[in-house]
Amino acid sequence: MASTDAVRTRTGVYHDSVSLMRVSRAASALPGVEVAVVAMATELNLGIAAELGFGLPQAGPADLLIALRGEADALEAASAELDGLLAALSAPSAGGGGGGAERPPRTVRAAARERAATLALVSVPGPHAFAEALDAVEAGLSVMIFSDNVPVEQEVLLKRRAAERGVLVMGPDCGTAVVGGAGLGFANVLRPGPVGLVAASGTGAQQVTCLLDLAGVGVSHVLGVGGRDLSADVGGLSTLRALEALDADPATELIVLISKPPAPEVARAVEAAVAKLGTPVVTALLGPGQEDLTSVTEAALRALGVPVPAWPSWPAPGTPSETTDVSPGTSDTKAGEAGETGRNVRGIYSGGTLCVEARLIAGTGEFTDFGDDAYTVGRAHPMIDPTLRLEALAEVPPGDVVLLDVVLGHGADPDPSARLAPAIAGAVARGVTAVVALVGSEGDPQGLTAQAGALNAAGAAVFTSNAGAAGYAARVAAGTAANAR
Repeated sequence: MASTDAVRTRTGVYHDSVSLMRVSRAASALPGVEVAVVAMATELNLGIAAELGFGLPQAGPADLLIALRGEADALEAASAELDGLLAALSAPSAGGGGGGAERPPRTVRAAARERAATLALVSVPGPHAFAEALDAVEAGLSVMIFSDNVPVEQEVLLKRRAAERGVLVMGPDCGTAVVGGAGLGFANVLRPGPVGLVAASGTGAQQVTCLLDLAGVGVSHVLGVGGRDLSADVGGLSTLRALEALDADPATELIVLISKPPAPEVARAVEAAVAKLGTPVVTALLGPGQEDLTSVTEAALRALGVPVPAWPSWPAPGTPSETTDVSPGTSDTKAGEAGETGRNVRGIYSGGTLCVEARLIAGTGEFTDFGDDAYTVGRAHPMIDPTLRLEALAEVPPGDVVLLDVVLGHGADPDPSARLAPAIAGAVARGVTAVVALVGSEGDPQGLTAQAGALNAAGAAVFTSNAGAAGYAARVAAGTAANAR
């Protein structure tokens, strides 16, 4: 049956990009639907729809674009189902105060006046994020900027103004935060506890907090600051403010600071600030010669007087177990020179920091961070949509070792193993060794143990420590792992 297109727009309807990407994915899976684009009609999204061959009506960034392609007799039912998905996005949350008839505020500042809010979450296309974030700061709110592609000059202006107003800017490109027990962005379900994090790395923070949770230790707050905060341009403005906030928090007994190597002058300013704090700080600088994230977590546990556990792992089916502990250590301490047996390590990652850590530990191989901005323009983050990673996995040649991260939590794929496990099983069947770094907590909605079991049953060796997974993958490639095949 020939395909047909159904294209329409809605005026005056806005939903954030993450929500709309989820709706697009759900619509694409409906019976008879071949392609679905549900997005705000920005120039970028209109261009993507045009490249897919859709004829487009006149529309602008304030309009919602809905474009479906599929079997003609299926599109009517698909459109009705899609309308239901969109209606669910617009439904007021329980306890939202005022009910569905209340007209919602049209600006951040208006919302701040009407509601007892202290924090705003900005998730709009990068070119529009500055105005919304500045509106929040001027209203006296701290702000988490989930948006990426925000110019560094705008970031500096926002953070300087926030310092004047006594509030905190988290981001831009802040993917993870936990404030007062509320998870924002990609957030794991974590028990409350004494550790506060200041992190210029979203997945780095998730790895540390999930390992802490597995050890029975909770967190007070996770304050993301954006990957550029400790650069010379930004000067650590949000890091310094976040350290002060956690030091003043009576629930925080230990601070963990996670960052890529900062600019030298910024490092000196941060060190001076840390020296003045009354709360002890464990610092994790990610890079060559530095401790990996698992080692940093273990240092935090020892500082709290908590025993360091054996991190859970699941050896590949039919192979003997081996020790998975690579800590304490440093990120340039290789677990074996990969490639000595002619086997290459191929890292197919969704988390940038996890990818960097794995590359440093493995020492050699081909690593790709599919969460990089270059891969997420116009499409969902790989923690939501694994399509690009599945394509890369299908191209791994027999004999190589493939290393993947799977990150659980709110905001991420609700069942990542449903699509990854069959692809892993196919790769294993053609002679690929599969190793998975599974980052999550026991409380995550996907189910840590259930996800580990499904990925393990597909033939993968599964580790809750990314450093452990990377070290094992390197040993397999070098032919020195206990369960190398």
